[in-house]
Amino acid sequence: MIEIAGMQMEDLAEVAAIEKSIFSQPWSENGFAASLQSKDTLYLTARLDGKIAGYCGFLQSFDEADITNVAVKESCRRRGVAETMLAELIKRGAARGVTAFTLEVRRSNAGAIALYEKLGFVNCDIRRNFYEKPAEDAVIMWKR
Repeated sequence: MIEIAGMQMEDLAEVAAIEKSIFSQPWSENGFAASLQSKDTLYLTARLDGKIAGYCGFLQSFDEADITNVAVKESCRRRGVAETMLAELIKRGAARGVTAFTLEVRRSNAGAIALYEKLGFVNCDIRRNFYEKPAEDAVIMWKR
């Protein structure tokens, strides 16, 4: 069973380790800590068998939220973790007054794009050369 909870300071070492294992330009533990301290953010963790399997979060500005992080540990993929935690993030965001969510995703990340479309996001534009290491365009997606 997937357990979703608000990210806590004691989760940050594990979250940062997952981040480093997945992304070429990972957020640091301090970066996550600073984000957790803001009233304009919401970060969640997903646990399988008591261990963090993934995390996600957003930065809210009035009634819009920019989903800044979505990650699932390699060994925990294809088990519904990302879909479950994003659905919960959207639900909790709506409870905070968010009516529109946006995110960027690598153009080549077909699996993530398909998941976001399943959750109601639509491709709205391309952000040229958004990513580095390797350089790649981002697909800008919105859910309203």
